[in-house]
Amino acid sequence: MLPTPDINITDPEKVYDPAEDSFLLLDLFEELRDYFKRKEFGHKTPLVVEIGTGSGIVSTFINEYVLPNGYFIATDINPYSCASALQTNKANTTSFNLDAVRCDLLSAIQDHLIDVLVFNPPYVPTESIPSMPTTKNEEYKWMDIALNGGPTGMDITNKVLDSLNRKLRVNGEAYILFCARNKPKQVAANFQSNHDNFKVEQVIFRKAGWEELSIYRFLKVGGTKSTPSA
Repeated sequence: MLPTPDINITDPEKVYDPAEDSFLLLDLFEELRDYFKRKEFGHKTPLVVEIGTGSGIVSTFINEYVLPNGYFIATDINPYSCASALQTNKANTTSFNLDAVRCDLLSAIQDHLIDVLVFNPPYVPTESIPSMPTTKNEEYKWMDIALNGGPTGMDITNKVLDSLNRKLRVNGEAYILFCARNKPKQVAANFQSNHDNFKVEQVIFRKAGWEELSIYRFLKVGGTKSTPSA
């Protein structure tokens, strides 16, 4: 088992602390080390993007052990998370090939550039998604933003799914985490039925207490998108 990176969180009350979902991603990418050694990206430096990086533990792990030749962009809407990701990466690697960008999901990333996308989304079903903090007194909302996914837990994830065909390169792939209440099998089937240029599969599953977590790979195998039949 590979060492878990030491995290360096700037403000523990405002940044998501690694939990079972984070560690499931680490375990998956440890399993995928040989897969990525064999993968041909078609260019020297693959672009790896993590949405909602939090502490930066996942990007740092992939950077250190899986894709050391990659260029990493860790995005987060939370400024404290961006700062934490940089500090965690600096404390654990010597490559310094990671940048943290404060933005909404993939809004700062140009189209058709991403080789590997990683997303541990706010997947918890909640009545609503909190608004952005506008004052110091509202900064407690950063943790709610990291967790709350709307009525089905899919409000934020659906936005990312809708952008995959546009943001990934051909042969690029996205790894997205779901809980059972998100109905991931149905989500994957619906996505696959509307995208004949993708291959979608579950790559890891784990029960964590009462919760069931899974990660699906969305591999873009071509440049076209199918039109659903009427």
